[in-house]
Amino acid sequence: MAGLLGIGVPARAQQGPEKGGHEVQFWTGGGGSTSGGVRDISLWNAGFRYGWILTEGHGPSILRGRFEYAVDAAPIFWVFQPGGTAFGMGVSPVVLKWNFEAPRNLVPYVEANAGLVFTSRDVPPGAWRGNFSAEIRFMHISNAGLTNYNPGINTIQVRIGIGQFLRSN
Repeated sequence: MAGLLGIGVPARAQQGPEKGGHEVQFWTGGGGSTSGGVRDISLWNAGFRYGWILTEGHGPSILRGRFEYAVDAAPIFWVFQPGGTAFGMGVSPVVLKWNFEAPRNLVPYVEANAGLVFTSRDVPPGAWRGNFSAEIRFMHISNAGLTNYNPGINTIQVRIGIGQFLRSN
C-alpha cells in the first residue's frame, strides 16, 4: 500500500513509468540568481511530487517516452537575500513532464512547471510575500506585476530527487 496526503492507493513498484501508473518522488534543489533579475539572491527548497503517467510510450528512437502530469509541494522554500532570509512554502499544481524511455532504473526527463510561492518576508526585498514561479530548472520568481515593484529573481538550479514509479493493481 502506497499513500500520499492520506489517500491510500493499492500499488506495486515498477522499473519505469507505465501508462496508468504513478510517480512518488522526494526532491531537493537550490541555486543562485542570474542576470535578468535581482542579484545576490540564492534559494534552497525541498518537497515531494505525485504524478500520473498518462500515455503509452511513443515518439522516435531517443525521444521516445511517456507524458506525465504531476503536482509538486515544497514545504521548505528558503530565499537567502540581502536584508534577511525569507522562509516559505510553494506548490506547483501544473507539472508537465516527458519521461524518456531508458534501459535502467534512472529515467531522464524534461519538464515545465508553474506554481505559487509564499514567504515570511518580501521576495525580493520591497516587493511582495507572494510570488508565482515557473521552472525548467531555470526558475523565475516574480509577483506578476501585482505590486508596483516587481524586479523578479532568476536562478539556475540543480535538483536531485529519489522516487518510485508505481503501477495500480
